[in-house]
Amino acid sequence: MLVFPNCKINLGLCVTGKRADGYHNIETIFHPVQLLDALEIIGLTGKDGQHPATTFSHSGITIDGEEKDNLCVQAYHLLKKDFPQIPTVNIHLHKAIPLGAGLGGGSADAAFTLSALNQKYSLGLSDQQLITYALQLGSDCPFFIINKPCTATGRGEILEPVDITLKGFNLVLINPGIHVNTGWAFGQLDIPATGIETPAPLLPNLQTTILQPVTRWKNTVLNDFEKPVFKKYPEIGAIKKTLYDNGALFASLSGSGSTVYGIFNNTGQVSFNFPPSYFVRSILL
Repeated sequence: MLVFPNCKINLGLCVTGKRADGYHNIETIFHPVQLLDALEIIGLTGKDGQHPATTFSHSGITIDGEEKDNLCVQAYHLLKKDFPQIPTVNIHLHKAIPLGAGLGGGSADAAFTLSALNQKYSLGLSDQQLITYALQLGSDCPFFIINKPCTATGRGEILEPVDITLKGFNLVLINPGIHVNTGWAFGQLDIPATGIETPAPLLPNLQTTILQPVTRWKNTVLNDFEKPVFKKYPEIGAIKKTLYDNGALFASLSGSGSTVYGIFNNTGQVSFNFPPSYFVRSILL
């Protein structure tokens, strides 16, 4: 089975409190973007009915770390524990979404692994059941089960579809290859301890402004991580300025970074003079 995990951007991101369980409550809107990895899952059968061990391989952008720590492998074992009838498999991931970039690429790979195994081996899991599994792998993994524009609260797992479309706009993604540590980024925010009670509804700013034309988002749809990230890595902040200087209707850091995106009218090819080491993609939404 071959599937194509996509990434996401955050339209606004507010961290509203630190929970007793160590996680944080957030308010954001996730929007899917068609920058794709490729994920192939093949069932393995050995000689004389013996099954070899599950294997993981990868190509494209280099993936560091041990095989057992990869989220695709963890997703497989998470389902295998409850559904022992799933055979051993070979998982191959071709990586095109930058890692640690605020685009949710690893989370997407994990969620698509869950969905693919559910379909391939007829496990009969509902979306809500898949979301429960996905949350064990990462806070933004559940979004990729739904995979359409959603408001997200709680850790990011409380999802509600939102009637917003960016169809027809040109999205430019710029990643300078800087790894922004998520734990560090959260540590730079002055966040009150709120426990794990049910979070409040979306802030009026995000709830109302995001449904307005994109031209009204500047200075009103905000990402809390921009201030500390831009302070430590001014070159990331410079990307946002460059996008606005070149006609972006809206530009923002995605997640805790380091990818910055710009939304442009689809009036032709957008080009920039960024260093060759930067990851730059222009995508028609």
